[in-house]
Amino acid sequence: MTLSPVSQRRIAIFCANRRGFWSLWIFLAAFGLSLFAEFIANDRPLLIRFDDRWYCPVLHDYSEDAFGPDFLPTAADYTDPELRKTIEAKGWMLWPPIPFSYTTSVKDLNVPSPSPPTARNWLGTDDQARDTLARAIYGFRLSVLFGFTLTLVSSIVGVIAGAVQGFYGGTTDLLFQRFIEVWSGMPELYLLIILGSMIVPGFWVLLIFLLLFRWMSLTGVVRAEFLRGRNLDYVRAAKALGVSDIVTMWRHILPNAMVATLTYLPFTLSGSVTLLSTLDFLGFGLPPGSPSLGELVAQGKSNLTAPWLGFTAFFVLGGVLTLLIFIGEAVRDAFDPRRLPSASR
Repeated sequence: MTLSPVSQRRIAIFCANRRGFWSLWIFLAAFGLSLFAEFIANDRPLLIRFDDRWYCPVLHDYSEDAFGPDFLPTAADYTDPELRKTIEAKGWMLWPPIPFSYTTSVKDLNVPSPSPPTARNWLGTDDQARDTLARAIYGFRLSVLFGFTLTLVSSIVGVIAGAVQGFYGGTTDLLFQRFIEVWSGMPELYLLIILGSMIVPGFWVLLIFLLLFRWMSLTGVVRAEFLRGRNLDYVRAAKALGVSDIVTMWRHILPNAMVATLTYLPFTLSGSVTLLSTLDFLGFGLPPGSPSLGELVAQGKSNLTAPWLGFTAFFVLGGVLTLLIFIGEAVRDAFDPRRLPSASR
């Protein structure tokens, strides 16, 4: 498929912004690795060869009696010294680079938790003896996936709402604007506190709740583009030819409105990641024990004598937001008609 000259120009401008270009690749590489967090940080072996049979604990659950009649028919705990000794007597185990999951309590620490970084725990442990690096990897994945989902769904709803407002105008636009003014004034944090007192907010509950308020972030931009575009000659010609409203909005106005929308998406994503981290830091986010960057920040605040926790939270969260902002700047430049491909940073 051949790209249009406009698309080629935008890609060239984006690549010319070296800061945004490399930030995109670094972010994609980090996010891609985090998708395989179970193969990087886990308290289960990746592969076991026992008694001439193969086992893959990272993908399947096995009971302890599968490795000998002396064990109980319960879920295998591969950190148990007796079980490890039995398996290694008749085979071997291949462990991930970080032999801890985000819920694993590290045993046999030389100092009370939170313990400082060692060759065993590269970024130390938190106050519950959990490996900090493992929790940072899982927390990064969860935060980015949450941010992606919230940004995608809220953007779709916001674009639809703004398109309806701008295209029809008049009473529809007036009523919609009054509703947005009232709805945006709702105390979001207080409502979340009330919700948390009734149920335990999970991933999807929190996502749906935040979606009720986040969809308005792009509505104003799309509404302005549709208000401007609905009176253009080619749009009026399409109406005169009997083209339906949906087709007119989708084919003739939305492509122009998406230019402004796409420039906001990286910044909206960074805001979604920050929002989840803030709620987790305040204790109104995901359930306790969930891997979260906000919970890691709270760990650093509660354990000032363990600076590795604060530094880890700062560099991970700050690095993610910095990369997203740089990507957003490059996307903004790419859609700016005044930019030339030779303009580099």
